[in-house]
Amino acid sequence: METRVEKTIERHNKGYNCAQAVACTYCDLVGMDEETMFKATEALGLGMGGMEGTCGALTGACVVAGMKKSCGNLENPVSKGETYSYSRQILKKFLDQNKATRCKDLKGVETGVVLRSCQDCIRDAAKFLEEVVFAE
Repeated sequence: METRVEKTIERHNKGYNCAQAVACTYCDLVGMDEETMFKATEALGLGMGGMEGTCGALTGACVVAGMKKSCGNLENPVSKGETYSYSRQILKKFLDQNKATRCKDLKGVETGVVLRSCQDCIRDAAKFLEEVVFAE
C-alpha cells in the first residue's frame, strides 16, 4: 500500500479533528464511507473532548484497526484479542516515539513543555497504523 500519511494532514488542514484526519483517510480500506467515519470519530478529537484523554490521532488509528480486524460477529465475538493486539502495538509505538499518549501531556498543558504538535501526532498515528494494520 502506498503511504497515506500526508493525506491525513490535508484533512486536518481542512478542519477535521485529529481522530477524523486519521480515521477518514483509511476508511475506504475498512469498508466505511467517509461521512459515517467522520461522524463516528468527531467526539474523539481534542483528547476526547477536552485534552484530558487519549490523543485523538491515536484513537482514530485504533478505530480503523477495529474496523479492519473485528470479525463483526455479534453472537460470537472472537476477534477481540487480535484487535486489542493491533491497538496495543500502535499505542506502544506512539508512546515510544512521543513519551505520552494523553492530549494534555503531548501539548504540555500542565508542564508548559510541548512534546509533539498535533500534526506530528497525526503523522505518527497514521504511520504506525500503516505499519501495524496495513503492512500485510
